[in-house]
Amino acid sequence: MNSFDLCVIGGGPGGYNAALRAARSGLCTALVEADKLGGVCLNVGCIPTKTLLASAGLLRQIRRAAAFGIRTAGDAEADWPAMLARKDAVTTGLRNGVAGLLKNAGVTVFAGHAAFQDAHLIRINDGERVSARYFLIASGSRPARPAFLPSHPAIVSSDQLLSCRTLPESLLVLGGGVVGCEFAALFAALGVRVTLVEMLPSLLAGFDPECVRVVAMRMRLDGVRLLTGTSLSDVRADENGVIARAGDETVSGTLLLNAAGRRPNTAGLNLEAAGLAAGRRGEIPVDADGRTAVPHICAAGAVTGEIMLAPWAAAAAVRTAAIIAGETPDALPESVPGCVFTTPEIATAGWTPAECAARHLDVVSGKFPFSALGKAQAAGETEGFVKITADRGSDRILGVAIVGSHASDLISEAAAALAAGMTAGELARTVHPHPTLGEALQEAALAVHGWCLQLPVRRKRSSPIPEGSALP
Repeated sequence: MNSFDLCVIGGGPGGYNAALRAARSGLCTALVEADKLGGVCLNVGCIPTKTLLASAGLLRQIRRAAAFGIRTAGDAEADWPAMLARKDAVTTGLRNGVAGLLKNAGVTVFAGHAAFQDAHLIRINDGERVSARYFLIASGSRPARPAFLPSHPAIVSSDQLLSCRTLPESLLVLGGGVVGCEFAALFAALGVRVTLVEMLPSLLAGFDPECVRVVAMRMRLDGVRLLTGTSLSDVRADENGVIARAGDETVSGTLLLNAAGRRPNTAGLNLEAAGLAAGRRGEIPVDADGRTAVPHICAAGAVTGEIMLAPWAAAAAVRTAAIIAGETPDALPESVPGCVFTTPEIATAGWTPAECAARHLDVVSGKFPFSALGKAQAAGETEGFVKITADRGSDRILGVAIVGSHASDLISEAAAALAAGMTAGELARTVHPHPTLGEALQEAALAVHGWCLQLPVRRKRSSPIPEGSALP
């Protein structure tokens, strides 16, 4: 039997980063992964989808070449098998990189499914046994499957859709969350007829409604049929595809993508043998330090039912690993940036104006459109805007929402500003390079106070920029 100081269950961003931190802190560390190192994010989530979206984005750019003064020979078209091959090459390379990091750190990696035998012992695939002083469960999430969906090869999860060797002629998407919208944008860009059905009144619940409206408009212009406020029912599938009812009409597709969310992946862990009980959705409850009801067993990431984002899983798991190693951990951030890789992208950090109102905060917002920015015009990417929301009294930035090209890159500056407790005035006085898309953040911060460098002022300044009114 193998004995360790710490055994990490799950090799995704939370699991492998925690194992690396623990090993570098001197703990004898093992990691057990049931499938492939890198977890959902690297193998069937973040990385493969963004690799395919990059291909679709390049195709979109090539088709716009004439607007940039470039002549091309013939019409550009997608080569789906080649796109999949590139996706596989990217994920394989990154997965090998994770394996190399773990090996160099001295982490012992076991391949197989872990199941607790008691609170200090797991069995891997009903064979090898591993004991440890501490366990960290970071087994991630799996697609949630609504009970009304029948089991059929034409009804697929996002994991399965990434493995389809041919493009479907048409795609019916159930769910207008992040996964549903990203896949709808991807396949529409590749010429697939897409119908998206969302039971809520709007797409992307929880994101700034103004940002969502920009994305919804672009999706419709790209040919996606959006049916919001509509429930899917009477789903039937056969060799010809899928047919269903969406409200009062009939909808169909060669495939149906189930994008109705994800749930914690605790199936088969045999938590009861360790003295643990999963919650209603399969989540493992933890305290602020990641400890479960059994103190030497911890959990982090999506398996806890909290924020289902890779960077949050990594941050929480690394912090817990530091606590297990007896070190003083860094505090977790108050908020985590969220991104939607549609066209255009959405990225947010902090609170929306509606969330501020729910907290009874008196706020003021400033917004700046990319259409007024020199770099955006030069690049031909003028859709969208940056919006900054600040506390009216203290001027502290409370939230940032960006919709537009490279929003996922631009949000990092906003996240840093929030973490540092910056005011809109401080961000406004920060000199930004020109011409860049990042100038939109400075302009939105100026707009909080009614100032604007690159747009005519259409309203009286609400206040001077705190700590001096001189423009940068």
